[in-house]
Amino acid sequence: MKKENQIYGLRPVIEAIKSGKEIDKILFQKGLKGTIYNELRTLAFNKNIAIQFVPVEKLNRITRKNHQGIVAYISLINYYNIEDILPMVYEKGEIPLFLILDRITDVRNIGAISRTAECAGVQAIIIPDKGSAQINADAIKSSAGALHLVNIVKSRNLKNTIKYLKDNGIQIVACTEKSDDYYYSTDFTIPTAIIMGSEENGISNDLLNISDCKVKIPVKGEIESLNVSVASAVIVYEAVKQRINSKIFK
Repeated sequence: MKKENQIYGLRPVIEAIKSGKEIDKILFQKGLKGTIYNELRTLAFNKNIAIQFVPVEKLNRITRKNHQGIVAYISLINYYNIEDILPMVYEKGEIPLFLILDRITDVRNIGAISRTAECAGVQAIIIPDKGSAQINADAIKSSAGALHLVNIVKSRNLKNTIKYLKDNGIQIVACTEKSDDYYYSTDFTIPTAIIMGSEENGISNDLLNISDCKVKIPVKGEIESLNVSVASAVIVYEAVKQRINSKIFK
């Protein structure tokens, strides 16, 4: 990430958070102690900011400035809460269509998925605050700017977020090769959130277990799976097709 997107030092980072700047993540030097340090940790937790504990050598490689054991990265986009997005979608008279990205770590895939989502009218992309690709300049470039247009929700706990969606009438559809059902057999005209998992590990069992249905894309070649960004496009545009055919697409 470019230097202008970095903040160094305890007080500067605290003041940046309090002033309303979107912070993507904070690197803490291992072993730091003290009142101000604890204040920053508490503030980061309350603001749902990802934190990572690293050796001082890593911080010294990032900057030669007096970092005081703290380096923060300013987010290039704004993040939203699902509790704000869902009511807004209903107030507009739209039928929710969300994407949940579980452990997708390639920024180019995040960018490509976001571009598809924006074109298809997906109202929100939900990502975990840990274990996901950092939305940086490369991701934004890959998205052709779509990451500035799609609502990105950062979740501290995807399982809890999914439970919230289910409690509010959202169907949870998991895209996984572990299913016997093909994606086009599912009704996407109702409020839906689609889970896409990483190409390496797929969707975590915790999320699979609480999904309402599991679907797969037929694969007839020797390669066992599609790239996750391509798979996302296939599933999302099935939802678009169904909604157009039902005359409910807005």
